[in-house]
Amino acid sequence: MNTIKKMKIGKKITISFALFLLIIICAFLLYTSDYYHADDIAIQKARIDGDIDISNINGALVFDPGNADTALIFYPGGKVEYTAYEPLMIEIAQKGILCILPKMPFNLAVFDINAANTYISQNTKILHWYIGGHSLGGSMAASYASKNSGEIEGLVLLASYSTADISSSNIRVLSIYGSKDGVMNKESYQKNKSNLPVNFTEIVLQGGNHAGFGCYGPQKGDGNADITSKQQQMDTAQAIAEFCLTANSDR
Repeated sequence: MNTIKKMKIGKKITISFALFLLIIICAFLLYTSDYYHADDIAIQKARIDGDIDISNINGALVFDPGNADTALIFYPGGKVEYTAYEPLMIEIAQKGILCILPKMPFNLAVFDINAANTYISQNTKILHWYIGGHSLGGSMAASYASKNSGEIEGLVLLASYSTADISSSNIRVLSIYGSKDGVMNKESYQKNKSNLPVNFTEIVLQGGNHAGFGCYGPQKGDGNADITSKQQQMDTAQAIAEFCLTANSDR
C-alpha cells in the first residue's frame, strides 16, 4: 500500500472517530439537558417560613442553624436541580443540623462523588459528620462513605441503597423511603440490604412517594402520594434529626 492510500485511510478513520465522538457528546448533552427543575415558588415559601441562614459556599448551599456541631452533606437525586432539596434542608437545619447541599455537574452526583471532601476539610468546628442523598445521590453518598469511614459517622439514604459494602464498618445507616414510591427499584433495594450493617434503621413513610423528598413536581413512573411533599419532608427531617442528634448525645 502506497503512502497516499495510507494517508487517505488514516484521514477517513480520523473523520469517522471525530463524528462518533461528536454524536456521543451530543447524546450526552441532550440526556443531561432534560432534568427536573426545582419548584421556585415552594422554595421561596420554605425560605421565608424557615428563617435559616443560607449561603453559597464553594458551589454548595449551606443551611446554618447557628452553633451546630453536627452536619449533613446531602447529594441531590439524579437529573434533579439541586435547589429542589432546599425545603428539606431547611426543615433539617431547623432541628439544629448544619446542612450542605452541593451542586453536582450535569445534575448527576456520579460526576463528583468526592464533593464532601471540600466541606469536611473547611468546617473544623463540626464534630459529627453525616452524609446522605436521594436516589442516585444516596448511592453516591454511600460510595463516598465506604471509602471515608474515618470521617463519616452516619449515612442517610432516601429512596436509595448502597452498592458499596459497608456492612462491616462502624458507619450508622438510616434508610427512608415512601410506601408509594414507584421509581426506586425494590428488588435492587432488597438485594443491596446485605451491604448495610445488620442494625441499620429502616423507615417506610406511609403515603410518601419518590419525588416527595424534594420540590420538583411529579416524577415519571412514580406513585401518587397520599401525603403532601411538605409532610413527607417534615417527617423525614424529624427522623434524620433523631437519628443524628440522639446518637451524638449518647457519645
